[in-house]
Amino acid sequence: MVHNFNSGPSVLPKEVFEEASRAILDFNGTGLSILEIGHRTSLFQGVLDEAINTARELMKLDAEHEILFLHGGASTQFFQIPMNLLADKGMAAYLDCGTWGKKAIKEAKLYGQVEVVASSKDRNYCYIPKGYAIPAGATYFHYTTNNTIEGTQMHSIPETSVPLVADMSSDILSREMDFNKFALIYAGAQKNMGAAGVNMVIVRKDMLGKTGRPLPTMMDYQEHIANGSLLNTPPVFAVYVCMLTLRWLKQQGGVGAIEKINEKKAALLYDTLDSLPIFRPTVDKEDRSLMNVVWVMDEPELEKEFLAVCKENGMVGIKGHRSVGGFRASLYNALHMESVELLTELMKEFALKKA
Repeated sequence: MVHNFNSGPSVLPKEVFEEASRAILDFNGTGLSILEIGHRTSLFQGVLDEAINTARELMKLDAEHEILFLHGGASTQFFQIPMNLLADKGMAAYLDCGTWGKKAIKEAKLYGQVEVVASSKDRNYCYIPKGYAIPAGATYFHYTTNNTIEGTQMHSIPETSVPLVADMSSDILSREMDFNKFALIYAGAQKNMGAAGVNMVIVRKDMLGKTGRPLPTMMDYQEHIANGSLLNTPPVFAVYVCMLTLRWLKQQGGVGAIEKINEKKAALLYDTLDSLPIFRPTVDKEDRSLMNVVWVMDEPELEKEFLAVCKENGMVGIKGHRSVGGFRASLYNALHMESVELLTELMKEFALKKA
């Protein structure tokens, strides 16, 4: 049996794979594959409508927020957001707490002034900055809710009157929060929400059309809203897998129910790491991610040996990101508790042998 701890594309529910597999051969008894249905037909419109309505229900979004399914992934949003929101003479505030925030800052500087309110680069992004001030005159404040590579997570929403923009790619729908507090949310689907190839953007309509900047049609959120995410051919299959995954999450009891399971998975793994001196977690305890758990070993040879043991036991995706090394276990919504239990038993056995 394979236990998938990959950081993304990542584990999805078995039920989703099964339904998607059937749809590739025959979508809903139509005799057509989901891969060949017209994107402007009622067949796909039903898929898109269910995906949008289920996301709205799970997140308890109000009518002022529009939900879009777009091409390009979260990295496209690094420049599409300031292109749509930030005027040439405007200023946006950014928090630098990891690789993806750093990339977002670089792209935003192409469209206006960027003020980095705080950074955790001084300690290799192993913590979330605290006590910073968000300038009242900022057009928006951008931050990454969960840092996939570094294993840190923001555990509360910043209190500010400045509109909030959040990259939720690696923890969206993993925990309850007031999503209506955000002016814009974006997330690549391939971690908690579906297959690679589509990006969900949730935007409050009153944020748009204020830059005075002419926009390429395909980059304009207002055009996408007016066309219901059908401005051009969408990634049909990726949207379909999102719909199935959102449907699955609703069947599990919603975001609150899955949050309790995620907390248990993370607690078990962190408790195990903290109890075994052979392993060393790298993130400050108060900022540890419930989605991406990272750790190292002080002896490089033991790291290689432990990775080999993981491979032998079907533990996939445990190797840490190339920029930080060590190990990373991603505990996304669809990962079963059993996989975490087996990993922690393996860690205990390995530590005992090396004691």
